[in-house]
Amino acid sequence: MGHREDLLEGAKRCLLAKGFVRTTARDIVKESGTNLASIGYHYGSKDALLAQAYVALVGEMGDAFEGDGTVGSATEAGSVERFQEVWSNIIGTLREPMWRLSMEVITLGDKLPEVRDHLARAQREAGRGLIPLLMGGREEDVLDETADTLGMLYVTLMTGLIAQWTFDPETAPGAEQLTEGLRQVIEAATRK
Repeated sequence: MGHREDLLEGAKRCLLAKGFVRTTARDIVKESGTNLASIGYHYGSKDALLAQAYVALVGEMGDAFEGDGTVGSATEAGSVERFQEVWSNIIGTLREPMWRLSMEVITLGDKLPEVRDHLARAQREAGRGLIPLLMGGREEDVLDETADTLGMLYVTLMTGLIAQWTFDPETAPGAEQLTEGLRQVIEAATRK
């Protein structure tokens, strides 16, 4: 690995251990075995590096959303059963320290404009990544309009779940509750 990759890996470890606010450039340098100048050279700033490290951590969690890798083998894409299966897998990750970090990012958005701007752009791609898990197909085939509507619906649901599970895991909804709520919405929307 080169300095760029070493910095990213070190920043990911620092984020999980200390969060955004408490992670210093010196922490990242110590964790990565690089030097302070490398941060500016490769990423422009510590905050830009931390934002990219955060996005990378979220991306790594995406594999867990597929559970044992059989999403779709037993459930039809776009079905209520698929909805429950995928959200069950996602909820299974919500006790990870990574998601507490997400709440820190949300609450600090106005104080870290560079991080906020980077992550705001990443939200569309997060939605684009969730769509194939739930609806089938390939991420690269998801249209921007679909990412901006259906994808954002899924991102909003996920953000709410992260908040609820961070605040009080004992009363946060499970996949069964979400699925029953979806069934009620479908029923109400299809009544004549």
